Amino acid sequence: MGTITRTFANNITTSGVFKPTAFNNASFDNVTSVPEGAVEGGNMVLLSTQTASSSASISFTSGIDSTYKEYMFIFNNIHPATTANFTFQVNASGQTGFNETITSTVFRAQHTESGSTASLDYKTNLDQAQGTSYQVIGEQISAGSDESCSGKLHLFEPSSDTFVKHFMTNFSGYVDGTTSHNNFTAGYINNTSAITEIDFKMSSGNIDAGTIQMFGIL
Repeated sequence: MGTITRTFANNITTSGVFKPTAFNNASFDNVTSVPEGAVEGGNMVLLSTQTASSSASISFTSGIDSTYKEYMFIFNNIHPATTANFTFQVNASGQTGFNETITSTVFRAQHTESGSTASLDYKTNLDQAQGTSYQVIGEQISAGSDESCSGKLHLFEPSSDTFVKHFMTNFSGYVDGTTSHNNFTAGYINNTSAITEIDFKMSSGNIDAGTIQMFGIL
C-alpha cells in the first residue's frame, strides 16, 4: 500500500467520516478556488453594532445597500426608560424624516407567570394600512430593572428598485413583571426606491440600555 493510500486510510474512520487530523493549515492554504455551489449561502456577516445609553433613538444610516439581499437586526435586552412600545421606521434613498408608507400585520401570544392568562390574538391597534407612523415591533415593554425585550428583524432586498420592501420581526418581551409577550409583525414598505436608513426608538421616552447588531446575509 502506497504512502498516499496509507495517509488517506489513517485519517478516516471505519464509518467513512474524516478525522480532525485530516485537515491542517497547509491543506487549507493550498486551496486556490471553490467550485460554485460547493459552499452553501446563508452566512451572517456582522456589519455594525450600536449600544443604547439613554438614547432617544438608534439609527443605522450607512451599510444598507446592494451588497446583501437580506439584512437582519438582532436586539439584545432593549430596556426602556419608561413603559412603552419598541418601534422602527425607514428612509428611502435621499429622503429624511423616517416616514415611509407601511402596510403591516401584527399578532401576539402572551402568558402570565401564574398561568391565569394565556392568549393568542390579532393586534388591530398595532397594524398599519398605508400608514407613515413608526411600526410597533415590541409591545408594552416595561421599565422595571429586570425587564426588557429581545428579538430580530429581517429586511429583504432593501436596494431593489422594482419591488416593495418586505420585513418580518419576532420579539419576546417581559411585561408588568409577570407576563411574557411574543409579538410577530410582518409587512411591507410600499416604496420601490432603495431603502438606505433605519431608525429604532421607543414610542415614548428613551432607550435606556440594550444593543442592536446589523448583519448582512449572504
